[in-house]
Amino acid sequence: MHLNSFKKYEHLTSKKTFEQLFLKGKSIAVPPFRILWMHVPSAIQSTKYTPVHLGIAVPKKSFSKAVVRNKLKRRIREAYRKNKHEVYEVLKKRNLSVDVLIIYTAKQELPYDQIEQKMIVSLHKLIAVIQ
Repeated sequence: MHLNSFKKYEHLTSKKTFEQLFLKGKSIAVPPFRILWMHVPSAIQSTKYTPVHLGIAVPKKSFSKAVVRNKLKRRIREAYRKNKHEVYEVLKKRNLSVDVLIIYTAKQELPYDQIEQKMIVSLHKLIAVIQ
């Protein structure tokens, strides 16, 4: 049984890490997402081990209203939370840890079911690239 949760220690919170992802991170494009990711050295891993630290960004330029940005972030977070297990299993087997930033690139608001379908495709592509 998988625990469907997205705890605080799984969140990407460091401003420095966000900057590193933009500067040195590798990129995957699966519309409506652009995924930036990079390996985390084992010495830097947090005390509570999690193979993925996730950040979500919805550009203010595309969605000026905070209500809409927050709604999209909630939808993306929920889709990730329900489908993250395959990524976790692969990374735990290889004893790896990655930082991931998901950027919503679409210009219009998509319904949850489409976001979830694209999230599944994105996570499979991420697994293929990391291996």
